[in-house]
Amino acid sequence: MRLRSPRLLLLLFCGLRAVVAVSQEREVRAMVGSDVRLACVSLEEGSFDLNDVFVYWQISEPGKANAKSVVTYYLPENSSAGHSDNHYRDRAWLSLDSMRQGDFSLHLHNVTPQDEQKFNCLVFRKSLELRKILDVVVSLHVAANYSMPVVSGPSQDEELTFTCTSTNGYPRPNVYWINRTDGSLLDGALQSSTVSLNARGLYDVVSVLRIGRAPSVNVGCCIENVLLHQNLTSNQPEMFTGDKKSVPDGPAHDTLEAGSRPVLSVLGVLAMAVVVAVVTGWLCRNRCPHRSHTDARAARPELELAELV
Repeated sequence: MRLRSPRLLLLLFCGLRAVVAVSQEREVRAMVGSDVRLACVSLEEGSFDLNDVFVYWQISEPGKANAKSVVTYYLPENSSAGHSDNHYRDRAWLSLDSMRQGDFSLHLHNVTPQDEQKFNCLVFRKSLELRKILDVVVSLHVAANYSMPVVSGPSQDEELTFTCTSTNGYPRPNVYWINRTDGSLLDGALQSSTVSLNARGLYDVVSVLRIGRAPSVNVGCCIENVLLHQNLTSNQPEMFTGDKKSVPDGPAHDTLEAGSRPVLSVLGVLAMAVVVAVVTGWLCRNRCPHRSHTDARAARPELELAELV
């Protein structure tokens, strides 16, 4: 009787021989949307007869202990590899030419976050009484770049509230708020972050920072992708200046108008100084030889957070 189910055949092969090949384990990283090769290569020299091998790639079924789902397989009576799990149909394939050379690697197209799991390669030889000659486990780790974090705010109430958003990343991120003035990390107790999976199976993050009012606040948001060893920090300066209590209203109008007089006097002096400087510069250009000047502007150092694990 011919057994057509690849799962039944796999169970039969595993029970026929107690002696198994030495297991191998390796790890592979892939970006979402890319193609990846999960290696499963025999160390035996020489070519393989495809009528003599049975090849299975399988994964654990979610939520079922010890249950396996076949990703793709090759049976001698088939002219090409078949598929069992619909999630991998048209995405997982084996190379017949490579298998003749002992390379039974799985080629996976268009990687998704759901592919992050352990893949098991099993190869049996019929001429050796269906002995298992390969048993390889490949752990696939999936990553996706987060969008550049964007900070909005602050809302002006009894405290300052900033909101940071970043989308379409993987795996789950770490979120930090930083003090741009000295590059230090702000207390994590000041922030609350919400991380959720979107329709693509990627993570979106929204983080809210609440701090007390101050005359000057300069903060930034950092999204850390541990798998990619990557830190993305918001580009725009989130500078807030001023104090709610310093803005006068109503009755203080006369005081403000009176207080503006010394300010106008200072502005007058500054205007006169500018005129003098312009005249002096014109005279200098006519009296002094031309000299090249290097740019003396101080470059503001970019903050680069150390890897936080």
